[in-house]
Amino acid sequence: MIRPLKLKNLLLPSNVWYAPLAGCSDYPFRRLSAKYKPGLMFTEMCKMEALVRKESSTFRFLDFDPSMHPIGAQLCGSDPKLAPAAAKIIEDLGFDVVDLNCGCPVDKVTKDGSGSALLKTLDRLFEILVAIVKSVEIPVTVKIRIGWDEKQLIHTKMVELAEAAGVCAITIHGRTREQGYRGFSNRDLIQEAVQHAKNIHVIGNGDIFDPASAKDLLDRGCSGILVARGTMGRPWIHQEIVDVLSGQTQVLPTPDLVKNTLTEHCNEIIRYEAPRKALLSLRRVACWYLRDLNGAKQLRDLVNRSQTLEEMYSHIRAFDFSALSFTQQNELAIQQ
Repeated sequence: MIRPLKLKNLLLPSNVWYAPLAGCSDYPFRRLSAKYKPGLMFTEMCKMEALVRKESSTFRFLDFDPSMHPIGAQLCGSDPKLAPAAAKIIEDLGFDVVDLNCGCPVDKVTKDGSGSALLKTLDRLFEILVAIVKSVEIPVTVKIRIGWDEKQLIHTKMVELAEAAGVCAITIHGRTREQGYRGFSNRDLIQEAVQHAKNIHVIGNGDIFDPASAKDLLDRGCSGILVARGTMGRPWIHQEIVDVLSGQTQVLPTPDLVKNTLTEHCNEIIRYEAPRKALLSLRRVACWYLRDLNGAKQLRDLVNRSQTLEEMYSHIRAFDFSALSFTQQNELAIQQ
């Protein structure tokens, strides 16, 4: 199940990928994730228009170092005229893959026809994909949802369009835009899309939080999986999935692993961000790591009340993690 995956001339070491997540998959997060060697990781999405205008804040989203290869950048936009220049910038920066976002459900993205709003304008979406494929040599991928709503399901049609455009892989999140993150990812529809694919990899996405959910999508014929929210506070999840699905003994995470990784993540954020932004980032990140630990409420409260980096860091270092336990310690294990 766990195997290398080829996109054009690029051989990825694993078919378990880490998703582009706004506010999450930043440079510090990717530094931590690189230690666990996902098959491919992505930066946060960036707007085509801002990239072409060379806005410095947008280029900061694209910071990476050699440890992060293979790495992809995700573009967001609805103007076919901007797509070639934006994609070429990504290629020239040294990225291995360029992805088009057709899945983001938030209003500030969809209001100009970008993100999942492109699922309502398939002719435009196809034009953008063709423009990107023609403009770069690196592999092109696209990330979609199954449709705008239940009345407009486009998962099988999008497989056909992406293949026709020359796209190497299509990632399908099994929810509609209307759902947001409510309910469950519809894996039956992802499987339908797999059955329509001829020359394109279908990557399953949605509700992958453990090896069992990863196995379910791979059992349905997906070429690979894209782990999104399951990576938040668990940069080691690639290793968990690989160990279990490769038949190796699974090493369950421990409170000490959480403490050490959170501390390391804190150090990366402090080195990368200005103090005020680092403080806000640390509050968010610490809550990711602590959410599955019984007995961590006191530390979460201390973290959220901290007014300086030094105060927050001292709370994390001083707290007795050995007294904590996982909410579902054995949930990640699956029968071999």
